[in-house]
Amino acid sequence: MKRALAALVVVLAAATGCGGGGDRGTAELWVTRDRGRTVLLTTTVAAGQTAMQALARTAKVDTRYGGRYVQSIDGIEGGFVARRDWFYFLNGIEGDRSASEVRLRDGDVEWWDYRSWRERMRQPVVVGAFPQPFVHGGRPAVVVGSGSVARSLARIVGGRVAAAAPDDANVLRIVPGGGFAGSMEHGRVVFTLGARDAARLAADPTLARFRYEGLP
Repeated sequence: MKRALAALVVVLAAATGCGGGGDRGTAELWVTRDRGRTVLLTTTVAAGQTAMQALARTAKVDTRYGGRYVQSIDGIEGGFVARRDWFYFLNGIEGDRSASEVRLRDGDVEWWDYRSWRERMRQPVVVGAFPQPFVHGGRPAVVVGSGSVARSLARIVGGRVAAAAPDDANVLRIVPGGGFAGSMEHGRVVFTLGARDAARLAADPTLARFRYEGLP
């Protein structure tokens, strides 16, 4: 049981996603804990290296399984008993392969978060790297809404405003009420943003930074 669970964590702690731009330039590297509540490190790293190389060249990293799985960062160690581990997002999308297999591109956001998996193991998408994954998501970006706020958000994500989104697009959907959350729907990213918070996010796109969901 322990080995099977450890193998599952290996997969979940790895990286995925599509970068934008080329191997030149820079990417952002974030290290946080407890679903982004505590920020441990933010820095700029060179594009062109793997996500694992960027982390190991910036922090003290211990690995397992031939360097594929991060066991600890700067002495903060994952473990089965505590049911806490390091999880990894690239451009806001949860990892599905080893960080050693993913090469950073210009503008990418590599985010490691140390958290409990007692209640929830998977977190396919987080909003904290906004406007990622729309900017480097590998799909067209569409804001479903209307009005000046929707147009402002479309400019931020590099997309367009529409009454409905095509199946091949990543979607930022403005709905009544409040809140901000992400999900994966048929292989595309869907962010749902409450109208009460839409103007705040348009005015400050960094407002959701380091958060799994919601705005402060």
